[in-house]
Amino acid sequence: MPCIQTKVNVTLTPEKEEAIKQKFGQAITAIPGKTENWLMCTFEDGCRMYFRGEAGAPMAFVEVKVYGKAPASAFDRLTGEITGILRDELDIAPDHVYVKYEEVASWGWNGANF
Repeated sequence: MPCIQTKVNVTLTPEKEEAIKQKFGQAITAIPGKTENWLMCTFEDGCRMYFRGEAGAPMAFVEVKVYGKAPASAFDRLTGEITGILRDELDIAPDHVYVKYEEVASWGWNGANF
């Protein structure tokens, strides 16, 4: 039950969003036991964002929420994947991307909790 929420200050075309979603679906396997079958992605483009006090450069804030625990090495690998995807698809430099991870103990789905 992972969820990747992405906020960017650039415009996402439907084609770019689809490409990123597909690549995130492959990248989520960096976390043991996680697959695209349970992955939810959300996208917000055109966000007003500032980094290092400036708003001019393309940038992103990505939140990854996972049910349960994962090793730090998996998060390291996924950060590399996410920053590479955003670089390749949206020309966002990896040093202009923050990735936040949250391990969730309770996760609801289909009217109940896991």
